[in-house]
Amino acid sequence: MKHYMCFDIGGTSVKFGVAGEDGALLQKNEIPNVITRKGVDGLVESLASVTERYRQEYNLRGIAVSTAGVVDPEKGLILYAPKYFPGYPGTVLGERLEKRCDLPCTVENDVNAAALGEYWLGAGQGVKSLFCITVGTGIGGCALLDGRVIHGAACFGGEAGLQHITPDSTWEEMASTRALIRNVAAAKGIPETALDGRKIFALAQGGDEEAAAAIARQMDDLATGIANICYILNPERIIVGGGIAAQEAYLYPLLDTALREKLFPLVYEKLTLRFAALQNDAGMLGALYNLLQRQ
Repeated sequence: MKHYMCFDIGGTSVKFGVAGEDGALLQKNEIPNVITRKGVDGLVESLASVTERYRQEYNLRGIAVSTAGVVDPEKGLILYAPKYFPGYPGTVLGERLEKRCDLPCTVENDVNAAALGEYWLGAGQGVKSLFCITVGTGIGGCALLDGRVIHGAACFGGEAGLQHITPDSTWEEMASTRALIRNVAAAKGIPETALDGRKIFALAQGGDEEAAAAIARQMDDLATGIANICYILNPERIIVGGGIAAQEAYLYPLLDTALREKLFPLVYEKLTLRFAALQNDAGMLGALYNLLQRQ
């Protein structure tokens, strides 16, 4: 049986797993992301070391990488990365891992990979077109058509969190978890550091009116951005991922109602709303799907 090494590189940790061609994860774990301490060379070496360890046990045929940052997937090249990835832009990560491990390697942006994973094995199964958003500190996005990412001319396609909802505010400034925390903290007159998303949802579910009102506002703002996407791309499905996906039972009615109010009936009736199903495995599985498709 063919096996593949899968990595999902985040700011503080790197999730990894060994999977078969069917996407079944046989092993999974995580290691720290050492890039801030050891640079790009250290990061590459840590990925290679994990690969060599599992190569002794499995018939590895390739390395599939999902990573934070803007990626040129044709070249495996990091075009842009957050400040906590020093030296990452300009790294031809795919080529470096191929040379170090003597295995084919593909690299894709993490949100794009999560969308591919959901399309293949999760909440996106059975549709031809979808838009996947991840809601966290910011808002990431990815458009898929027939299982292929719409990358755009600068590989910046899908970055819907940067759309301006008002002249002064982007979507992620209004509807991200960071915005939710800011709004609840302001309403209560407490420091933002005293809150996180889990605490706010616990408060709301316990009857706290300020927390509940802030969540309702977040869902309305989220629906505004989704409506813009629907009028441009008219996808069959919207998938909502990120930390808020764990709150599906609470959030689905709020978001669905807001979308019904903002969309033309014909558009709304042809749209299905789903919350992400694969959780922390989506990036790894999407990276594998990307590798298999490109091979």
